Amino acid sequence: MEPAATDQRPPAGARRGTGLLAAGSVVSGVLAYVFFALVTRALGAEPAAPVAVLWAWWSFAAAAFTFPVQHWISRTAATSAGEAAVRRGLPRVAGLVTAVSAVAGVVAWLARDRLFGPDGTWFPLLVVAVGVCSGALGLARGTLSGRHRFGAVGVGLVLENGLRCVVAAILMGAGNGHPASYGLALLAGYAAIGLRPSALLPRTTGSGEHGDPLAFVSGASAGQLVAQVTLTGGPVLLAAVGGAPAEVTALFAALALFRAPYTLAIGLVAPLTGRLTQLVEAGRHDTLRRVREAVAAVTLFVALVGGLLAAWLGDAVLELVFGEGVRLGAGLTAVVAIGSVFALANLVLTIGLLARGRPGAAAQVWLAAAPLGALTMVLLSSDEVTRTCSAFLVAEAGAWLGFLLVEWRADRVR
Repeated sequence: MEPAATDQRPPAGARRGTGLLAAGSVVSGVLAYVFFALVTRALGAEPAAPVAVLWAWWSFAAAAFTFPVQHWISRTAATSAGEAAVRRGLPRVAGLVTAVSAVAGVVAWLARDRLFGPDGTWFPLLVVAVGVCSGALGLARGTLSGRHRFGAVGVGLVLENGLRCVVAAILMGAGNGHPASYGLALLAGYAAIGLRPSALLPRTTGSGEHGDPLAFVSGASAGQLVAQVTLTGGPVLLAAVGGAPAEVTALFAALALFRAPYTLAIGLVAPLTGRLTQLVEAGRHDTLRRVREAVAAVTLFVALVGGLLAAWLGDAVLELVFGEGVRLGAGLTAVVAIGSVFALANLVLTIGLLARGRPGAAAQVWLAAAPLGALTMVLLSSDEVTRTCSAFLVAEAGAWLGFLLVEWRADRVR
């Protein structure tokens, strides 16, 4: 046990910083939708398609690079290894992020006509840039989180999407109709990394000895990427199996609506990694077990209540927010709502495994749960939209059970 790690407590200003982080997460989420609304209004639905594809890659890069790097740094900084271990492992992590981004750029170049259309020459370069910048963003957020600068993380969230909206609005006002320009507007948001330049250079505090960073980052990346595909890939899957356009739109709207708490939580979990890691370092496994049991109980309660409310009011809210005719039906709206509750719980349980230094276990859970959704698509005898919504729920619920099983087995071993 390392006393330096167990005695570490957030400074007095951390609570206020957490409040700023919560507010920043909400505002940033709204600004993200504002940015894409500006793009579609400036270009039109069809010309905006290349930017939509880049937007999709941006969300996957956040899952594959930003999230793992951020939580690797947060966890490492909360141990006796300190930021010195981050400084030591950073070149290897940066090399991995750059290499994967380059491969994605090559794939985007080879498929540029299909992905971005005949005028998409510059988009493969934007793909590479988004990947590299996503890793750098994880570095900045992770370092600030490790230093308990949660307010700065919240301000950075707002600034990131705020810059995108400002640049898009300027382009729109100037009458710019080039999709690549709005791709650059998306890239401009990463200038928020410069808000705290010191966050890009880890300190030399700590022992510097803390395992293999590539194993942690790659395991967390694989798990979070599968989780992201499971959470957001339903409309694409529905379109691929022949769902009606109206059904695809309604599923996209339902997932966007019920995913709002998850989107907020992605920003709010920044303090959680460090705090759970300190409990792990202190050997307080009973406390960790009680936290996990509370998460499980709350998940089941919220899933029940949320499913009932979604069945009752879900379609009305969908039409209110997204327009007349955007509706799934009471049963399917409830299914999507319940699946979204499990998705939020899975995010928290993932952080728990990362705090224990077990990113590989998180990846294994998702690699086991995803085929359950695929099997549901194959075996369920129903229409396309029902099969797709059911597959989403089965995959999320399967992952939830998998996380609890992994933790239960770990408790038995201890």
